[in-house]
Amino acid sequence: MSLPHTHQNTLLVFALEAEAQGHFDGFHTLFCGVGKVNASYRLMHRLAAWKQQKGEYPSLVLNVGSAGSQTFASGSVVNCTRFIQRDFDATALGAAPYEVPFETMPSPLVGGLKDTQFPEGVCGTGDTFVTSGKQEVWSVVDMEAFALAKICHHEKVPFGCLKYITDAADDESATDWVSTLDKAARALREATDLVLQRA
Repeated sequence: MSLPHTHQNTLLVFALEAEAQGHFDGFHTLFCGVGKVNASYRLMHRLAAWKQQKGEYPSLVLNVGSAGSQTFASGSVVNCTRFIQRDFDATALGAAPYEVPFETMPSPLVGGLKDTQFPEGVCGTGDTFVTSGKQEVWSVVDMEAFALAKICHHEKVPFGCLKYITDAADDESATDWVSTLDKAARALREATDLVLQRA
């Protein structure tokens, strides 16, 4: 059975293939790897190839995956609409916390897709797997979304982000993340179908 037109024009971006668990067959998927550098490189490479093949970018880049949170309960699917680079600190240069100096992009970076059927979150992205439980101006933590959102902002590609909360970003995070991957993928597939029906 072929997927709907909206699905065919959407690129789903996961950090790892393990996060999809085989529940997204037929979609255009990118497994970008862990961290901001991997996410940036692999999304830019895929967008360039997509545009070369089809003459235009995808109608939507949707980041789908797992995250930690002490704000939202484990098992929740959260629609992240704002993004912060939580491990970036140029305050010594006069920049605000988490803000990149000498550029006009606001912090937090605002994403495009907002769907009221899911709670709205602020995603703090960094190159650390959070186990301290510490959260500041963000309500969800991951390792890729800010980079993906920033590339889509620059390339003027619509962007969305759905995160399944696997853990409380505490000292049990690594164990909780592994044990919930299949459940997370099933919930994210259902959420993805709902969002794309309304896109």
